[in-house]
This record gives sequence, C-alpha cells and structure tokens, in this order.
Amino acid sequence: MKKVSIIGAGPGGLAAGLILQSKGYEVEIFEKNPSVGGRTGSIKMEGYTFDVGPTFLMMVFILEEVFQKSGLDVRDYMEIKEVDPMYRLIYRGKDVLRLHRTDQEKMRKELDGKFDDGYGNYQRFMEAETKKFNKILPSLKVPYTNVWDLLRKEILDATPYLDANVSLHQRLSRFFDDEDMKLAFTFQAKYLGMSPWDCPGTFSIISYIEHSGGIYHVMGGLNQLCVGMANAFKDLGGTLHLNHEVEEILVENRKAKGLRLTDGREVVSDEVIINSDFAYSMDHLIDEKNKKKYTPNRLKKKKYSCSIFMMYLGVDKVYDHLDHHNIFFANDYKVNIDDISMRKVLSQDPSVYIQNAVITDKSLAPKGKSPLYVLVPVPNNTSGIDWEKEKAPFREKVLSILETKAGLKDLREHIEVEKITTPDDWEKEFHVYEGATFNLAHNIGQMLYFRPHNQFEEFHNCYLVGGGTHPGSGLPTIFQSAMISSEMIIKKDKS
Repeated sequence: MKKVSIIGAGPGGLAAGLILQSKGYEVEIFEKNPSVGGRTGSIKMEGYTFDVGPTFLMMVFILEEVFQKSGLDVRDYMEIKEVDPMYRLIYRGKDVLRLHRTDQEKMRKELDGKFDDGYGNYQRFMEAETKKFNKILPSLKVPYTNVWDLLRKEILDATPYLDANVSLHQRLSRFFDDEDMKLAFTFQAKYLGMSPWDCPGTFSIISYIEHSGGIYHVMGGLNQLCVGMANAFKDLGGTLHLNHEVEEILVENRKAKGLRLTDGREVVSDEVIINSDFAYSMDHLIDEKNKKKYTPNRLKKKKYSCSIFMMYLGVDKVYDHLDHHNIFFANDYKVNIDDISMRKVLSQDPSVYIQNAVITDKSLAPKGKSPLYVLVPVPNNTSGIDWEKEKAPFREKVLSILETKAGLKDLREHIEVEKITTPDDWEKEFHVYEGATFNLAHNIGQMLYFRPHNQFEEFHNCYLVGGGTHPGSGLPTIFQSAMISSEMIIKKDKS
C-alpha cells in the first residue's frame, strides 16, 4: 500500500484522509494539538462548549459526497439539523430582519413588510443566481495545474457568469435598490474575510447557496464535523497522531519524501498533503532551498483576509430574544468595512455576530446557561495593531455593544467563564499567517489557476487542501479541495 502523510487534522486533512484510506492507501494524519479540528475545533470550559471558528454549515451535499466516496454515511457519524430562520439581522441597533428558507410565506412577509417589492426582487435574484450557480459549480470541482486549464469546458461555460469585473455590492445593485436589502445579501463577503465593495461579484452565489440549500448546525457544535470525520477515518483503519507537530517536509530531488516531526522522528511516505495554514506552511515547513515561488518576500506581497476578535462567554442565563445566528451591523457598515480592509484600524462602531446556539442545542451548556460566541471582524496583523494594549479596551467596547444593541442587559454580571482570541492569538496559537483567519483573499488574482494549486508547484508528490488552495476558504470549498487533491493522487497512481 502506498503511504500518505497528512499535516493537520482540520476538515480538509480529515476529508482527504477518509477518501484515500477508503481506497487502499495507508494514511497517517499528524496533528499538533491534543484534539482534531484546528479552527474547526472546540473550546470546553466548565461545562460550556464553544466552536473555535466556523458556526455555519452549508452545501451539506458536498460533505455527504466525501462520506459517499469513502463508502460511508455521514449521518452515522453526526447529527445535522437545519436552522430556520437562518439568521436575524439588526440594522442601526433597532431594525430587525429575519430571513427564512423553509417558510417562504414568512419570508414574503418579512421582505414585503420592509422593502418595496422586496419579495419580488428576491425571487428575481434567486432565479438569476440559480442559473449562475449551476454554471459555476462545475468549475470549482476541477483542478487548475497549468494556465491551459483556464480553457477547460467547465471554466469556459462559467466565464460569462463569473461577474469578475464587478464587485459583490455592484452585482446585488442589479436586483435591489435599498441599501439594507443589499446588505442582507452581501454581508456574506465576510465569510471570505473581504469587503462587499472589493469582493468579486462571483460570490453572490454564497447568499444564493444559503437561501436555496439552507444553513445547518451539527449537534454538539460544528466541531463535531471533525470529530465525526476522525472517527470515520479511524474506522477505516487510518492512523491519527495527536500531539505530533510537523517541523519540516522532507524533500529529495524535487520530490516530497515524508515529514520530520518536532521530536526529531522522520516519517517516510509516498505522498504528502498539507492541511495546515498555507502561508504559515510555506514560511515554516519548507526549507528555503526547496522553494522558489512561495518565498517569504512573495508571501508578503499576497493579499490576505481580515482577522477576527473572538469572545467566548459562558453566561448563567438564556437570552431567548436572540436567534441562533444574530448579526448586529455597524450604523455605517461601509465605514466599518473600510476601517478593516483599507485603513486597517479598529472601528469605533464595529459590527458584531453572536451565535446563541443553545436555543437549538441544549448539550452545549449546563441547564439554564448559554455559551455565547461573539465574533467581531478586525484587521489582520499587517495592521500593526498592538493587541496587548488594545485587547482590554476593545473587549469593553464589544461588551457595551452587546448590552445596548443586542439587548443583553447586565451581561457582565452573568459571565461565568470567558476566553478571548485576538489576531495575535490566531497567529501564535493556531499558526495562522498574519492572523488572517479566512486565509488568502479571494480577489481575481488569487482565484482558480491563480490560487495555490491543489498539486503543489514547488516539488512533486505534495498536495494542498484547505482554504489556501483552490477552490478557497469556507467548509464546503475546503471539502471540495480535499476531493480534488485526493482524486489527483488516485488518478496518478492509476495511470
């Protein structure tokens, strides 16, 4: 059996491991942490469970496909539940919009009650995006290893629908006049760590994906995605090494030959898959003599996503007025976004996302208590922000927003446990390059062929999975990257 070594037990590494192990490869996954998941892992404190990062699961059919390719059923390993309403949007601290998928009559009342011909415009948007999505999706399922791949049928069919020449905000302006309604369908650019005014119009398909397919919660938290995949991987005979950090990828004659761990042990393998943060891996896991394209200077010149300031709050009450997903927009969202992406300063009036998952999943906290997950988009570490200095005052600012805009009165009095993660922490503890939690940006110059390739370019027998390669960041595309890379390995061995 051919041996495959995978660096990182995140969703991409686990998905690739599942597929390859099921096809007869001998797969070993090396994870530096004591548990799986990385940014899709969990934080447990005194009976409270928090997801570290992702809280939205979309395009469940891609996750199902990973398990099907492995001869398994995803629902044997995790319980998946749709969330409806999908989320609650709060403008200016008072105007509320709840968006539904499963109950279209409620959706009609919401949109027509707040916008002129709101539901009619929404239907026109969905009709146009259905066609666009069906054209673009095949182009996200294939690799781009050389420039001629841009002439593949999949990309040629998709090109007229990419809207690469307009921003996401401009794309939505074709359907909606009201800025609040545009915002309801463009804030999803933040899933990519980008501004709706800079993000390519291509990504209008994200809001379409939400509204056509739904948003899901995995019982126990989205961290259970990786726990379930790890269990499935081990059921298939795969080997998972926790607390095993990789120091270097071993390369001989322009071919990956295995890994060196931080304890000095060397692991020989036929193929290496990198699931750790892309830019961090280039900077730390590959000797200078083995890289030409991804040198430190070239990495610095690439564009990266924003970061996030995280507060994980275990509180001794349940806030029933909050939905599962809640987004409190800054009073001037454009100023807030420009602070993050252009000026790279902390906003005086930041936007805040709150996950109140206990209303869906009681297992996440002791009875009568809540694990509040609070996310605030902020600049990445290229900003030079001194987080040692800013951490405490920014925490106070966020708590004040929660108590006023979010209606969490006397919140400070109910906090039992608390953990804060700053961009510095993302970089130091999670090995995220410049604290850019959503990885490389998704501008036109860093998409498709122009994104780091699934088949690594610096040397042979090495592949990438995760948000730093094609098709991009976000759980569904990370799963897709795992399918692309694992299938490239399988196809090579069959030829």
